[in-house]
Amino acid sequence: MREIAWTNKWRQGRPATGLALGFALLTTAGCMVGPNFKTPEVITPSAWVGPTTMPATAPSASAEELLARWWTVFNDPTLSSLVDRAIQSNLDVRLAESRIRQARAARGVSAAAIGPTVNAAGSYRRSQASSGGSSRTPPVADQYQAGFDAGWELDFFGGARRGVEAANADIQAALEDRHGVLVTLAAEVARNYTDLRAFQQRAAIARRNLAAQQHSADLTRQRYEGGFVSGLDLANANALVASTAGQIPLLEASAQQTIYTLSILLGQPPGALLEELSPVADIPAAPPQVPTGVPSELLRRRPDIRQAEAQIHAATARIGVATADLFPKFTLTGAIGYQSGQISSWFNPASQSWSFGPSATWQIFDSGRIKSNIKVQNALEEQSILNYQKAVLTALQEVENALISSASEQEHRKALMDAVVANRIAVDLSTKLYTEGQTDFLNVLNAQRSLYSSEDSLAQSDSTVTTNLIALYKALGGGWESDAGPNHSH
Repeated sequence: MREIAWTNKWRQGRPATGLALGFALLTTAGCMVGPNFKTPEVITPSAWVGPTTMPATAPSASAEELLARWWTVFNDPTLSSLVDRAIQSNLDVRLAESRIRQARAARGVSAAAIGPTVNAAGSYRRSQASSGGSSRTPPVADQYQAGFDAGWELDFFGGARRGVEAANADIQAALEDRHGVLVTLAAEVARNYTDLRAFQQRAAIARRNLAAQQHSADLTRQRYEGGFVSGLDLANANALVASTAGQIPLLEASAQQTIYTLSILLGQPPGALLEELSPVADIPAAPPQVPTGVPSELLRRRPDIRQAEAQIHAATARIGVATADLFPKFTLTGAIGYQSGQISSWFNPASQSWSFGPSATWQIFDSGRIKSNIKVQNALEEQSILNYQKAVLTALQEVENALISSASEQEHRKALMDAVVANRIAVDLSTKLYTEGQTDFLNVLNAQRSLYSSEDSLAQSDSTVTTNLIALYKALGGGWESDAGPNHSH
């Protein structure tokens, strides 16, 4: 546009130029072919089928904040630190941020199609013509040439603007992709951290039971040496000790491997967190009250649904890009330059040349290429709508699964707590009766085996209760906020 204005400055009083500029401004604000994007309508249930722990109402502002940083409800500083560090350094997050930058750069490419282009060129040539057989040597000639040319394809039917619209939707999809990565990342860090503490607790339970079983084995050995029990009792006692001892290395190895996984999630070498996380700690526990809200709230909260919606928008806009090829294209072109055989006469009016004028092209026959491309874009839009519908159904299913799993595991845990209490009583009674010679060692053996099994199962259930809550927070789309972290969206 600056080139056109410059040409007008050199040729004052040419009304055609002003009219052309006015025409350009008029046409760039013209119609846009193709369908306009509309958010797809989906039917969501009015309430959850599974049991909820809070009223089924739309989340309040405080509930939204809780969902954004749900891991803080566990009141575990180590867990909160791990999640925050993962958000800053995880490689998947950095990849998602790179895709955002790529989408924004691609938007710049699309936006450039709306504006004019200006090219500058210059050349110098020294030449001598052929003598044609004459004995006279032709003179040597110099030629200096330089100039500017400009072109502006007027977006009369909105194809370029639809391209920018699609690019804007691609940026939104990339942003939601990053949000989805954050949701998954927070859940993965919390789940692995919970698994780590569960392995550590199970190893501690195994050591505690091993000590009790070793005490019983020592007592049995003394009674065997005194001739009060058979060798079978001693063999069974030693077998139980060996079986329990064999579990400890496996649990310790699983704990260390989980630390490796957490290190990778934080973008660090596998052993980077060993010193920090090796000390034994409790399994993180949180109150089961989760702000589930209403099912329709998922449409605005879940990043994968928001991403699918943005992808529909992009696909719809690209139908307009393809449709614009059915219509003629109008272009304004202009050029100004100088050509001279001598530097001294470079800026003489006689050395100047210029041109300006509109042009139009219209592809009348292309063997159906444009219409086929429109059909392709329509099919892509249809696929994106189906993906959106699938994302909504999947989200509803994940929440319902998490609700029922969380509720059932709470009941399972209560039963296991009762079993642990009963088994501890059984161990105490059977040991006492055995030392008094009122029962055989098989009862002690069974009681100790049952106690270890129930305590181990209770530790696993504690872990499952927590991981089910984590799964519910993830299914609800918790773990991101629009302004999470400095420059994360840039």
